[in-house]
Amino acid sequence: MDFSSFLVSLGTSFVIFLVLMLVFAWLSSNPGNHVIYYPNRILKGLDPTVGSRTRSPFAWIKEALSSSEKDVISMSGVDSAVYFVFLSTVLGIFVLSAVVLLPVLIPVAATDDGIKNAKKNDTLSVGTFNELDRLSMGNVNLGSNRLWAFLLATYWVSFVAYYLTWKAYNHISALRAEALMTPEVKAEQFAIVVRDIPPVPQGQTRKEQVDSFFRKIYPDTFYRSMIVTDNKEVNKLWEELEGYKRKLERSEAAFAASKTEAKPEGTKPMHKTGFLGLIGEKVDSIEFYSQKINELVRNLESEQKTTLREKQKNAAFVFFNNRATAASAAQNLHAKIVDKWTILAAPEPRQLIWPNLYIDFIQRQVRQYVVYVIVALMIFFYMIPIGIISAITTLNNLTKLLPFLKPVVNINAIKIVLEAYLPQLALIIFLAVLPNLLLLLSKSEGIPSEGHAERAASGKYFYFTVLNVFLGVTLGGALFKTFKDIQKDPNSLVPLLASSLPGSATFFLTFVALKFFVGYGLELSRIVPLIIFHLKKKFLCKCEADVKDAWTPGDFGYGTRIPGDLLIFTIGLCYSIMTPLIIPFSVIYFGLGWLILRNQALKVYVPAYETYGRIWPHIFNRIIASLLLYQLTMFGFFGVKKFFYAPILIPLPIISLIFAFICHTKFYRAFADTALEVTCNELKEVPNMEQVFRSFVPPSLSSEKVDDDQFEDARSQASRTGSFA
Repeated sequence: MDFSSFLVSLGTSFVIFLVLMLVFAWLSSNPGNHVIYYPNRILKGLDPTVGSRTRSPFAWIKEALSSSEKDVISMSGVDSAVYFVFLSTVLGIFVLSAVVLLPVLIPVAATDDGIKNAKKNDTLSVGTFNELDRLSMGNVNLGSNRLWAFLLATYWVSFVAYYLTWKAYNHISALRAEALMTPEVKAEQFAIVVRDIPPVPQGQTRKEQVDSFFRKIYPDTFYRSMIVTDNKEVNKLWEELEGYKRKLERSEAAFAASKTEAKPEGTKPMHKTGFLGLIGEKVDSIEFYSQKINELVRNLESEQKTTLREKQKNAAFVFFNNRATAASAAQNLHAKIVDKWTILAAPEPRQLIWPNLYIDFIQRQVRQYVVYVIVALMIFFYMIPIGIISAITTLNNLTKLLPFLKPVVNINAIKIVLEAYLPQLALIIFLAVLPNLLLLLSKSEGIPSEGHAERAASGKYFYFTVLNVFLGVTLGGALFKTFKDIQKDPNSLVPLLASSLPGSATFFLTFVALKFFVGYGLELSRIVPLIIFHLKKKFLCKCEADVKDAWTPGDFGYGTRIPGDLLIFTIGLCYSIMTPLIIPFSVIYFGLGWLILRNQALKVYVPAYETYGRIWPHIFNRIIASLLLYQLTMFGFFGVKKFFYAPILIPLPIISLIFAFICHTKFYRAFADTALEVTCNELKEVPNMEQVFRSFVPPSLSSEKVDDDQFEDARSQASRTGSFA
């Protein structure tokens, strides 16, 4: 990409961002759009526009900047606050790095003539470098004393990262402890998940087996147990019942809307019972759906009893009347063999992945390794299309491969547009198909909770993007550009590859710019959700519940958002010394991200679950991985630059590993388990243990039309044969 294409890409991205900002300011002021721009506040019963009718279109900036961490926690939970600590930490790393790197390294590189000398000595392909690369480390002569500045800067960036991540770990540990010490009753703090329960002994039921085991160990604090069941059939019936209830609600709403002054009796809605309502007998919709609901209620009640009696599995929830006991039980070994009576702390009821609870220990281990192999194969084979994408990063590469395209790409307007946008957009779209697949693979490992599955998917996505996008684009592009030279002289592989490495920085500069200008512009303006909402409201929504479903927002989507941020962090870090110009782009990305996403956390997104910051150790590990990649990259690059003192960097990866070990030893245990010190705080009220117990009952097993006493009788009868409760 030449300098003019880079400026076109940057300028148009900035213009798009400004337009989207103005669109947001205009659309968000319309009361009819408040459900899209302020859904979090609306769901909490708050005034969407904070009571100001003469609201400035840019008031959101002041509100985001003035908001406190407590504001974020109250609106979006502890996990959101942890995410902003991550953003501010990474932003701090780049800002402090910029203080030294920009005023020192850019003049050092710009005033040298390494590229000119390389061309003279015929060790560099013509066209490999562009104007921007003259401001990079690639313009420094081999073995030059100027490289000392870059070497010392490598140490500076590393120690800035150590300091700020240590502060972040310490702060998030305090945040998590404070959240768990709350006097509010949280159901999950009184329960544990028991998996891998041994076969039921002769003469006992499953419930009696579990009760006797835990009552013997915890005689004073054991409350009761709940046996996990196979809910596949009962869930199917319950979902069908809920679907007919929604259809009945729509029909009743349509009937009510048909009543007018001219026709007060209204028109009853009718539909055909055949395929897609196009064929079959025409019936009264309200009567038909009411009849279906009555039938399904009876079927559901019957299936509930069958499930409770006959479909019990080798897993259970055990409840204690003391949260310190539950925390202690979750951390202790309860059987002589690790594949029996496996215990873990209960997640929130809304997080549970029920079918995974009763996957046995051996099967979980096998599944985990199979998934790791599948992901490794995906990473390897994705290198091929990523490499192809990197090959078209510059049109020079494309015309080398496909000479017949030269007449087309030589047209100046087409050339500028293609170089500015095509590779980056292709890469972003290409990566968009991955997250759901990786989440599915993570769940197939047997992970018991949504939060844990999303953390696992996040890790896979991070390594996938780093290995395929960062290394694939960098190495793929460099190898493609120098392939013919390597064929002629195989010994030139290392110097040619090293000399070409900074050339990929222009791709990443435009990639980061596209992400923060266009990506965050779309995030703030919410154009896509707004269009979808109004289309659904006009053509699909028949009742108030449909309308609410159409505008109810999702959560932050940490499984994809955090790996995306970490990819930008990795790119910015690894190129910070080689091409310091990338640092301002990284600062803008994380600074703008902090500002816009702060607004979204306060007004838009609603958390799907709460893990009290358990994702932070995973983020920290990825930061360390990025740091190691950065240090190893710089060590290799100094080597091929023939800098005699490159071995001075050898201690850096070792220091990083020692730093990670110290942090893990000091902090991690409090994230993996709940500290007993935290759980010993007094509650503001005596917990209602029956309510705690019932919060873990799946909706499909809660009584529908049958009153609670009758349902409890059925449950009690089921208990005598090894029941759910």
